[in-house]
Amino acid sequence: MALSGAWLSRPRGAAGGGESSRLLPQASRLVELPYSSSDDDDSSLAGDTDLPVAERDPGPWCPVPTKPGTFSQCVRYLAFLWNLLFLLLGLLALAVGVWGLLAKGSLGGERPAPLGSDPMLLFVLAGLGAGTVSLAGCLGALRSSPCLLRFFVGSVLAFVGLEVLGGLLLLAARHRLRDALRDTLLLCLLRYQEEPDLRFLVDEVQRSLRCCGLGSYRDWETNPYFNCSAPGVQACSVPASCCLDPWQNGTVANAQCAFGALRLGDVAASSVVHLGGCVAQLSVWLRGQAGGIVAGAAVLVLVEAAGVLMALKVLRDIAPVGARD
Repeated sequence: MALSGAWLSRPRGAAGGGESSRLLPQASRLVELPYSSSDDDDSSLAGDTDLPVAERDPGPWCPVPTKPGTFSQCVRYLAFLWNLLFLLLGLLALAVGVWGLLAKGSLGGERPAPLGSDPMLLFVLAGLGAGTVSLAGCLGALRSSPCLLRFFVGSVLAFVGLEVLGGLLLLAARHRLRDALRDTLLLCLLRYQEEPDLRFLVDEVQRSLRCCGLGSYRDWETNPYFNCSAPGVQACSVPASCCLDPWQNGTVANAQCAFGALRLGDVAASSVVHLGGCVAQLSVWLRGQAGGIVAGAAVLVLVEAAGVLMALKVLRDIAPVGARD
């Protein structure tokens, strides 16, 4: 570079002097540019290395997600356990319903029972609904899935709306509830021998409330198996759950304690079976249990509201991460 500088500075006349004067600034720029740029790069590198690691700018393209707090983690795991509990309860109800349908031949057999009128179908539907919603809540809380959590929240809110609507309808139609209850008990009475679960329900009601029939014990004459024109030993009889003492010697159930009770007069039958019907007794029992029923419904709504609040908390915690992604 020194030689080129000396060669450029040699006098060559007027034209040479002008030419050298034009070349000198260009040569100086050619010489100075590499050193000035390298100095700037060295100074910038030195400045970057002098900064602490924690103060260096990572750039806008690699955000660091915030770690959920302890409370958020507790709510997440609590929501998972809450939904797991109801998932197990739903599966239990589903298993009971399927077992009941299989035991009675509603799902198979040569002459299957009508499925639409089977009470065990309620267990199957309730188990499927609770199990599906709880499974969505479990997976949504475990995998932090906004889609599953929104499905869970919407389903629970729909259930709460249906429960509130049903309660309002019952409150508005409370005067017709007695007639609906009578029709339901009449259906149970007519199908007493055909449906084992209905027979169990009727026996428990008559045994617990100490009643027999709808309005009186003579309502059992409408049953084709108990009226006096029916063949067999059960003619002119009522179920054993109507007996004043359905036990023999206090230890063994006596299934024949009410045989022939419909042939007796009211005075003679009063010493064997309960004469009063179950509609009035059940109405009195429901009025006495109104406080417990309202408290149970309120607890159910609170439990569902707790599940919704936990799911909304998990959704709010994972929303910023989803927005950054």
